Amino acid sequence: MTTAPIRTALLAYGMSGKLFHAPFLSAHHGFDLQAVVERTERRMHRDYPDIRSYGSVAEVLADPAIELVVVNTPPSTHFALAQQALRAGKHVLLEKPVATSVAEVKELWALAGQMGCHLLAYQNRRWDSDFGAVRRVVQGGQLGQLLEVHMRFDRYKPALNTKKFKEESLPGSGLLYDLGPHLLDQAISLFGQPLSCHKTMGQYRPDSRVDDFFSLHLGYPQGLNVWLTSSLLVANAGPAYVLHGTLGSYQKGRTDPQEAQLLQGMSPLAPEYGVEQPGQEGRLTVADPDGTLAITPDLAAPGNYLGLFEAVYQTLRNRSPYPIGEEQLLWQNELLAATPAAAWAKT
Repeated sequence: MTTAPIRTALLAYGMSGKLFHAPFLSAHHGFDLQAVVERTERRMHRDYPDIRSYGSVAEVLADPAIELVVVNTPPSTHFALAQQALRAGKHVLLEKPVATSVAEVKELWALAGQMGCHLLAYQNRRWDSDFGAVRRVVQGGQLGQLLEVHMRFDRYKPALNTKKFKEESLPGSGLLYDLGPHLLDQAISLFGQPLSCHKTMGQYRPDSRVDDFFSLHLGYPQGLNVWLTSSLLVANAGPAYVLHGTLGSYQKGRTDPQEAQLLQGMSPLAPEYGVEQPGQEGRLTVADPDGTLAITPDLAAPGNYLGLFEAVYQTLRNRSPYPIGEEQLLWQNELLAATPAAAWAKT
């Protein structure tokens, strides 16, 4: 078992590579970010002078020094590129959605097993500050038996995205496959596989060719109902998380600061990184023994995507189980692929 840093390559250096991967691979002592694929303009060296820039995926996969490949390219390419990387004997950190069908998920995991490699899903929103607070409240049992959970991920973007792949009718395009994996992963990580699902989707922006609204109603044991909703036409977003139980309620906004801080160039190692601002606390309402309702502010612990990269490191170097497993991703892809406006039931 080696303790040497994991020699890593990115398959792209757009927003995802620049904000969500490179800063953490550089900050974490367990990784050595060595290479990138840049098909047109070569610019990563401006931020990382020692980087090796390759003009094609084939070139970086042929580099024997590389152990881990981050597949952070458009969704329609994820399956094929992950296949190529695994066949080249590389471990893979795969952006969401990891695939666009259950069959693809099974095929990738089978291939990883055949090659003796790890396939790791990049589900960074498990490490958001706001979701961390929600998870703590759920696991703490302060609300009693949960009856109703609402999770929303809303934006106001009426204009079509300038990134054309996000607006083309391709496998993995549209809002469901963009933000749906975040919401589904959070729900599954808290409650497991649902018993049923009812999906509603919409396409409301002028000239849109992909869905820009979805809502999934998940049914769980003991009468728990979970709604996952996202829209690109919400100009005044309400709470991102609303939970109701037999002993109280909890509300929390989408307040995680990491993306904004990374856009400003803040290092993940800065003391203020991931720390929410005053006034962004959640609101916990619980019943006292006499039935009186007590409302208290709930402060979230800092979010930090370094936790995901620490999990990757521990899996590759110390054989620790990765928190997002194949079974959870199969459930996620079953729900993503479920027919809209039709009931889905666990088999």
